[in-house]
Amino acid sequence: MDSARPPQQPGLDQLLQTMVDVEASDLHLVVGYRPTYRVHGRLRAAETVPLDDARAQSLILSILPERLRGTPQLPKNLDFSLAFAIQGTAHRFRANVFSAQGKPGLCLRHIPDEVPSLEWLGFPRSVADRLVATANGLIIITGITGSGKSTTLAALVSLLNDAGGNRIITVEEPIEYVYPLRADSVVTQREVGTDVDSFYDGLKYGLRQDPDVVLVGEIRDRDTAQMALSAAETGHLILTTMHTKDAKGAVTRLIDLFPADAQDDARTQLSLSLRYVISQRLVPSVAEGQKRALALEILVVNDGVRAAIRAGKVEKIDTAIQTGKRDGMLTLDESLQTLLSAGRVSLETARHFAKDPDHLAAPSAR
Repeated sequence: MDSARPPQQPGLDQLLQTMVDVEASDLHLVVGYRPTYRVHGRLRAAETVPLDDARAQSLILSILPERLRGTPQLPKNLDFSLAFAIQGTAHRFRANVFSAQGKPGLCLRHIPDEVPSLEWLGFPRSVADRLVATANGLIIITGITGSGKSTTLAALVSLLNDAGGNRIITVEEPIEYVYPLRADSVVTQREVGTDVDSFYDGLKYGLRQDPDVVLVGEIRDRDTAQMALSAAETGHLILTTMHTKDAKGAVTRLIDLFPADAQDDARTQLSLSLRYVISQRLVPSVAEGQKRALALEILVVNDGVRAAIRAGKVEKIDTAIQTGKRDGMLTLDESLQTLLSAGRVSLETARHFAKDPDHLAAPSAR
């Protein structure tokens, strides 16, 4: 027996099989590292050798969309979705191909076959019902990368689809969850880069398709922000995401997309069209190997919040959330305390994520 023979490198099918078996959310293929899974928020390396350039490129080429397989080199940035059969069952993944220091890389996220239930997500049904009952305006789901924003949006769209009577347009990069046909609703899902050139174009032309609800995967630029605000003002319900750490940050970030001479008008528009901002955090569970717990900050746009947005006094938004429980608002620390009291997270974890850690206490100490 040749003891010097290197361990056999798993193929992509084996890597994805393991990903499904261990309930990993993501698989990272980075040159110089072993294939690495994220399992309930924690990284876990596969028991194999680190990837070299050639192996990484081979794995990426095996799943590239057909239209790109003849290109002389891998794209520097590319998002797409794919289906892969694992033990006879089709599983869907979101893929991001990237280049780092001239070397190819890939991140794959597993997309469940069905939109997870609100109960599984830990998202309060009462809050979801209020969101989907909103007749028009802008709803923003915000949070850092990997905080479950897209899944929450999918759960809300699923509620709207199941309720019936809704013409729903989604503009996604890429399409993740596929919504089932319903007798009384019509859903059109468009993928940036395949069906439409940009989020802006998808929103612009989607408004000509008689929508009641438009999901815009992310607001990244002024044109998309302006179109979203205008659509929300004209009777449509616009659902979107932003990458910020809290609700106040989403307001600031959206206004900052506009040049200084247009920000007063943008603040006025936003104060009239914004309905809710939901900020999410996924925090480690108290038990090793369990899925992470969802902590929320909820901003409901009442008269006080509208005035603060118009005046550019975003620092007052935190105070409004702290005093707005009657309107359905919730601070992040209150959400963390609820998780702590329910035994879902440890005191150390809750304090790590809290805005004011000293005000959190173990249940027995309260």
